[in-house]
Amino acid sequence: QVQLVDSGGGLVQAGGSLRLSCAASGSIFGINAMGWYRQAPGKQRELVATITATGSTNYADSVKGRFTISRDNAKNTVYLQMNGLKPEGTAVYYCNAEVTVVIGGVARMLDYWGQGTQVTVSS
Repeated sequence: QVQLVDSGGGLVQAGGSLRLSCAASGSIFGINAMGWYRQAPGKQRELVATITATGSTNYADSVKGRFTISRDNAKNTVYLQMNGLKPEGTAVYYCNAEVTVVIGGVARMLDYWGQGTQVTVSS
């Protein structure tokens, strides 16, 4: 089985910074991509940033220039450095990974989510 554990959320004032971490573990053959999504109460979960195994990144327009996603492939860990936080960034942030697992010689792509970490930005 595969597990994602995300952490690093907390309370921060507007303009402050937080660094989120997410570590994947389990029977992982490979990880195609990892990313961060966020969800505020009553709203749909939205993409924040993603990074592929080759290092290609993608950011939501709302966080470009302020957030940076990175990964440590050897540790199957992804990070999200969040600078210049705004109250609109208040949400539960979820780590996501598209993972390849092999069962009986058959490769399967599976989508996993972390438990979420709360980020609250005060004004």
